[in-house]
Amino acid sequence: MLIIFHLLLLFRAGQCNNDAPTLETKIVGVGGDVNLTCTREKSDYSANLFWVRLVSGNLPEFLGGTYAFDYDGVNEIPRITAKQEPGTFLLRITKTELSDTGLYYCIKVDLLDMTFLNQTFLRIKGPEPDITAIVQVPPSDPVHPGDSVTLQCSVLSDSEKKTCLEDHSVYWFRAGSDKSHPSLIYAHRNSTDYCENSHEAHSLQKCVYNFSKIISSSDSGTYYCAVATCGEIIFGNGTKLDIEALNMWDLQKANVVLFLLCAALTISLIVIAFLIYTIKRKTFDCYKAAVSLQTDATTASGNQQRKQRDEDSLAYSAPAFTKKKAGKAERRKTKTTEGETVYTDVRAFEIDE
Repeated sequence: MLIIFHLLLLFRAGQCNNDAPTLETKIVGVGGDVNLTCTREKSDYSANLFWVRLVSGNLPEFLGGTYAFDYDGVNEIPRITAKQEPGTFLLRITKTELSDTGLYYCIKVDLLDMTFLNQTFLRIKGPEPDITAIVQVPPSDPVHPGDSVTLQCSVLSDSEKKTCLEDHSVYWFRAGSDKSHPSLIYAHRNSTDYCENSHEAHSLQKCVYNFSKIISSSDSGTYYCAVATCGEIIFGNGTKLDIEALNMWDLQKANVVLFLLCAALTISLIVIAFLIYTIKRKTFDCYKAAVSLQTDATTASGNQQRKQRDEDSLAYSAPAFTKKKAGKAERRKTKTTEGETVYTDVRAFEIDE
């Protein structure tokens, strides 16, 4: 019977009744009990009724079925009981869990004819999250390829409303500009490390999360900050990131600025080299003048010492004259030259010290 039912769902061999029942919604807290009923008329005794559960991402799950006759047996799955009663086909779920959330169908199969008698959306409500707000701050400046962008997400919570034992987790999702489904790009670890309590009210808590990225042209889209808490995922308002490409005018301006900077750097290097040369040249001239003055002073001192030695080496001697007897004529001449002394020869010689 189960194989036949799955084939009917898979290949749609039967014809479904177009008069689909109204979707009913039931909300039950975690740990509660819930009863789902499906009316079974006497004219339907020749048909079979089935309870089927459909959870997003999973294949249809068979929960129980009836027979063409009254049967007191019970189809049991852990926490789920399907019981056939006169005029009713009952489905009972005890100690509900969050995983019990889904669509529940009561289907009648009569030969190859399949009819949906009842459809119920069952929502299992967990503890209320303590998150009061999720605020995302968009970047203030335009974004260009190659820029570093930091997205900020502030999570506000009230500890007095906290009913979950575990701490919340924070994730970043990106939905592309082509309207694709959001994809996970980053997850924060140790989420409580980014939190601080409010000074005004100690029960209020603010957690700030930053996500940094080097932007490329393919990173445009909407970035969402999502908080997972109490079995739920709460999304922020989203930050749309539009990436502006550099136009030709901006590129030309950047090239001109780069050229001017290079020219200024070259001129600065030339001026620095000229100043260094001038300073070294002046230093060398000063050094050369100082050496010249020192050489002249040494030469003058040497000449002075040599002159002094020359003066010290002169010797004076008194001439010795030998008187001869002179004649009358010579005596007369002598008388006329009396009073004059004439040195006939002077010689200088050095004294060895």
